[in-house]
Amino acid sequence: MKCLDGKEVRVNVKKYLNILLKIVFSRTMVTIALLLVQIGWLFAGFRWLRDYSEVTLAFTLGLSGVLLVYIINRDETPEFKLTWVIPICVAPVFGGLLYLFVMSNAGHWGLEKEVKRGREESEKLMHTGMATRKKLEETDAHMAGLCRYLEDVGGFPVYDNSSVTYFPLGEDKYADLLVELEKANEFIFLEYFIVERGKMWDSILDILVRKVREGVEVRFMYDGTCTLTLLPYSYPKKLRELGIQTKVFSPIRPLLSTAQNNRDHRKILVIDGKVAYTGGVNLADEYINGKVRFGHWKDTAIRVEGDAVKSFTVMFLQMWNVGEMGRRDYGKYIRNCFQPLEGGSGFVLPYGDSPTIKENVAETVYMDIINHAVKYVHIMTPYFIVDNAMLDVLQYAAGRGVDVKIIIPHIPDKKPIFAMSRTYYPDLLQAGVKVYEYKPGFIHAKVFTSDDVKAVVGTINMDYRSLYHHFECAAYLYRNEAVADVERDFQETLEKCTEVDLRYYHQIPWYNRMIGRVLRLVGPLM
Repeated sequence: MKCLDGKEVRVNVKKYLNILLKIVFSRTMVTIALLLVQIGWLFAGFRWLRDYSEVTLAFTLGLSGVLLVYIINRDETPEFKLTWVIPICVAPVFGGLLYLFVMSNAGHWGLEKEVKRGREESEKLMHTGMATRKKLEETDAHMAGLCRYLEDVGGFPVYDNSSVTYFPLGEDKYADLLVELEKANEFIFLEYFIVERGKMWDSILDILVRKVREGVEVRFMYDGTCTLTLLPYSYPKKLRELGIQTKVFSPIRPLLSTAQNNRDHRKILVIDGKVAYTGGVNLADEYINGKVRFGHWKDTAIRVEGDAVKSFTVMFLQMWNVGEMGRRDYGKYIRNCFQPLEGGSGFVLPYGDSPTIKENVAETVYMDIINHAVKYVHIMTPYFIVDNAMLDVLQYAAGRGVDVKIIIPHIPDKKPIFAMSRTYYPDLLQAGVKVYEYKPGFIHAKVFTSDDVKAVVGTINMDYRSLYHHFECAAYLYRNEAVADVERDFQETLEKCTEVDLRYYHQIPWYNRMIGRVLRLVGPLM
């Protein structure tokens, strides 16, 4: 055994002390500490209120009664209502204050206004949507009706002069993206949920910096959760010094913010208003299998070209312009495609969903596909935590003889979410829905296909977070050539899966099944 001298011991002690200090004073640890202070402050308030028990009791009962009436009369799913009714009844003070804190959307009032402004700006695109919708009415009145709904609710037109390229893996998107970024001449817009320094982001950043020097306008926005563990809090300043306009959406401020439940989960990249990307792929190495975290990472994305890029441009600018002063010049970045595109068959309908919109757009689109399927509905999703309405339409579709197949991961990234997802297996299987787990690793794809004519590729998971809480986006493909590519990928992925049956479910340890069912009590918040 080698003995260390005094100098080596001091060096090692210093090294490990520095590591310990970095952990203790990291953004994550500071955030956790602030959250604990906040919880401690709440409980201290409860103890103080005990000295005024009669007044406190009257006030808390009154508050609980008002909140219960308000919650019961809200236009939302019964699962959401039950999640809040229980804690408010059991612990009126804590439950009531928790509801007011978590469910307050005050932090997004500026975004709600900007969405309205964006609607006004995008009205100039509506003539395109209406003209295309009239063509659609001649062959499919129902699909034309869905397009009308998305126009009215979110201002999302349908386009016919657009081509789509489907990428069955994150590394496929990454390789294509590097080529397209090099072609940028005017502007590059990036909006992502997760960004982490490594091979993927560093290589993209190199191109962005070079493009800035060439005079290309680059705007980059990422979600505030990245500041917890992935990126330094000062990272935007560094990027601005490189010439990249940078914003952090809803930075995490535990003691100040009341809207931490609503994250920007979108993945949008627009180049010159001519090309746009979306899908599940974030800017981190696991998404291109450059780093192994949960086995093989299966993800998907699409590249859109032509008129449909307009809507992705508008969606990005709506988020970017929150808090900006002065005139919003959307028209400067909107590009019209006057020439027919090769591979531009069928229709493309980009759309977004937001907690500022009263309608549950994402869930409505998914349920519409399921309800009108005749032959099949095939789904890939990393998480499956749904309300009774979604569960009912899946069971009903299977009961009508529709081939309903769902692929979820076999190796999860979040074990509590996975435990909840598996609790749905008995209900799905008994109704005839076929469930599969992706044996090589983790499925992060968010994909729907149906009847060889419909597909959705985007950022929207089948869970409460995506369907109700987050800012999301996707592209609905109808009779587009890429639909066949999406379905082909589903079938190839199916070959790498294990089919789930009731025997498989009952082999899951009983405590895992129990944990999953208990967690479903708070599923709408997870």
